[in-house]
Amino acid sequence: MILKLSELQSKDVVNISDGKKIGSIADATIDSNGTLISLTVLKGRFAISKKDEFSIQWGQIKKIGEDVILVDMN
Repeated sequence: MILKLSELQSKDVVNISDGKKIGSIADATIDSNGTLISLTVLKGRFAISKKDEFSIQWGQIKKIGEDVILVDMN
């Protein structure tokens, strides 16, 4: 599957353990080999400070759907 960062940014991020929306994608971290390491998620619509964002590791992503990205935050 090939995805653009802009496509990921248009999707809501939802925790599969409780079904709650936890934010939206702001950025991605990619290593020197081009492998996606993590996604930076904003808790709200806009980050006011660093505490308004957090990282989700690639292994936590369970499914990338048409409208949402399902993650396991446990």
